[in-house]
Order: sequence, then structure tokens, then C-alpha cells
Amino acid sequence: MTKTVIFGNSGSGKSTLASTIAKQKLIAHLDLDTIAWEPSSPPVRRSIRDARNQIGRFLKSNASWVVEGCYSDLLEIVLPEASNIIYLNLSTDACIENAKSRPWEPHKYKSKEVQDANLNMLIDWIKEYPHRTDTFSRSEHERLFKLFDGPKVMYSSNEHIA
Repeated sequence: MTKTVIFGNSGSGKSTLASTIAKQKLIAHLDLDTIAWEPSSPPVRRSIRDARNQIGRFLKSNASWVVEGCYSDLLEIVLPEASNIIYLNLSTDACIENAKSRPWEPHKYKSKEVQDANLNMLIDWIKEYPHRTDTFSRSEHERLFKLFDGPKVMYSSNEHIA
């Protein structure tokens, strides 16, 4: 059974790598973006309790899976079940370039135009990754990486992800 957790900065390639793994291994894929937020405008974080329940249902429904996201508080729910982790620790510049060239994500945005309208905000968000101390921060991701006792790998370039 494959139970892989992938995390890193926005634009690091989490969704791309998770999709590739899911397709190659024919396993379920959970993008934590889809459960971390209430469907509201402006976006509001879903309660940890509700997110935990959704994660629990996903884990119980799938023997093998890949889960990806940048939410350390949600990743901590999944890590005890993981067989391995991948930390995408790319440079800020690489994440920005990836964000600029990302394909449309229909499960997150109504259109490519709506997605692209958020690009400047996303780039600013990506730039803050090394300096933040919240659940989305490099320091939290490094903490998770150090705490995990199983097989783990850290990639620092797109070449490793492809």
C-alpha cells in the first residue's frame, strides 16, 4: 500500500507530483485545498474538527493514497497514517515560476481567468513562505519533516519532481 504525503510552499509542485503519483499507481488523491476552506467569499478556513472528519472519511475509504497540501495543522492529522513523505523545498523563485505557468485548476477556480486574477496575491504569498511562522510556513514544514520517522525525501528543484 502506498500512503504518501507531499507538502511544501505554494507553487512547489505538490499538485503536479501528487497527480502523477496517483495516476501512475492508480490511487486516490486528496488535495487539502479542497477541504481546508469553506466555500465562501472571502475565503474562511474550515474548522479543524470538520476538516479532520473529511480527512478521516478519505483515509477510511482508500487503502492507498497520496495527500498533498501546505497546511501543517491538517498534515499532522494524516502523517500518522503515512508510509512516506515528500517535502518539496524549492526556492522562492522556482515556486513563483511554477505558479506563473500552472495549468487551470478547475477544482479550485471557475475559470483560468479567475485563477490568473489571483496570481499577484499568490506570488506575494509565496514570497512570505520563509518568513512566516504560521501553519503554512517553511519552519512548520521543516518541523514536520524532522518529526516523521518513516521514509522521507526532500526535493529542492523541479528536476527532482519531474
